[in-house]
Amino acid sequence: MTHPTKALAPLMLKDNLKHMINGMGDKEKFTSDDIDSCMEKVIAVDLKQTIRVDEDLEIRAYYAGHVIGAAMFYARVGDASVLYTGDYNMTPDRHLGAAQIDRLPLDLVITESTYGTTIRDSRFAHESEFLKAVHTCVADGGKVLIPTFALGRAQEICILLEDYWERRNLKVPIYFSGGLTIQANMYSKMLISWTSQKVKEAYTNHNAFDFKHVRTFDRSLIHAPGPCVLFATPGWLNTGFSLEVFKQWATSEMNLVTLPGQCIAGTIGQKLMSGKPKKIDLDPETQIDVRCQIHKLAFSPHTDSKGIMDLMKFLSPKHVILVHGEKPKMVKLKGRIESELGIPCYHPANNETVSIPSTHYVRADASASFINTTLCPNFSFKNSASEDKCTSELQICDVRVSEGLLVMQNNNQKPNVIHQDDWSGKTDT
Repeated sequence: MTHPTKALAPLMLKDNLKHMINGMGDKEKFTSDDIDSCMEKVIAVDLKQTIRVDEDLEIRAYYAGHVIGAAMFYARVGDASVLYTGDYNMTPDRHLGAAQIDRLPLDLVITESTYGTTIRDSRFAHESEFLKAVHTCVADGGKVLIPTFALGRAQEICILLEDYWERRNLKVPIYFSGGLTIQANMYSKMLISWTSQKVKEAYTNHNAFDFKHVRTFDRSLIHAPGPCVLFATPGWLNTGFSLEVFKQWATSEMNLVTLPGQCIAGTIGQKLMSGKPKKIDLDPETQIDVRCQIHKLAFSPHTDSKGIMDLMKFLSPKHVILVHGEKPKMVKLKGRIESELGIPCYHPANNETVSIPSTHYVRADASASFINTTLCPNFSFKNSASEDKCTSELQICDVRVSEGLLVMQNNNQKPNVIHQDDWSGKTDT
């Protein structure tokens, strides 16, 4: 993993552990000590740094543009090579740049397909719609709850709101719920080299993550009167502080809840996005009256189908495997990759094995007589008309072809390419 990921991963994992045990009642699958022990084994890498594990294995990281620290990983094992994209974004946003990668000879690309059939509209239109909904709510005295994950969209939306608040001279408070989001924002301030070009260029005068209008939220403010905007984790409203606040604010028609673009099935966020329900059952004994306004956020750190197709066309791997997506969408994307790009594509289910043929080069010696045959040129001459068609140009091509025999020894010796005159017809080869 990258250095930012190594710094942020233990914070995210421990926060997730807390939600699993306290909020969802899941059995503890790992402990805080397990996380610390795991992180001690991590060797962090820089972008485009080639790590040679041994003679046959090398690894290299590329900028993914998903969240700060996100990387695609290229691995070469012998002659075979693979790229695992993880989550990535092919378009820059307000705080991160687009994914960047070299054109590589690849046997396989394993790519995420979260938005495998979606082509996103103009970011400006979505931002304007979001800002209008938030401004209308707070202007009418309502509260805005933005359930989000601590890293990525929280910083993106904060930059957007900060700029809007400054231009409109708004005094309504914006809050972070504290804890993990505050820590993630602190790291964002320090990791400017991972951000977009616009943020880097402005850094000498202003750090984009120094939010003038954003404060830390105190739990006592849940029932306080007056408008406000609150970022609370997690983004799916399935547990944690965002769910606690939702229970209190969802009952008022004045309030607004904005939701991330992707919520997993079974979460409250997914139920709200599928249509505005009047009531939501948290458990057999708890029911929430939903009277608040619901707005779907169109901001996502994942690439859309156009971005996936553009990357596959640029890299032109021999094979593609789709992961991290819904099966119907993966089926459609698979069809596009195969029909438009001519690349075999797979979308295996969990625990399903896929066998991919890989490149294998045979390294061989060459006899002196064979090499001598390659040194003799075989020129061909051709006249062709110039652009003005008044004169002709003489083109000279070297079309030499050398023929030899590849001799494979039975005693594990290195293969040898020899001239046919050298062939002795030995029976042990």
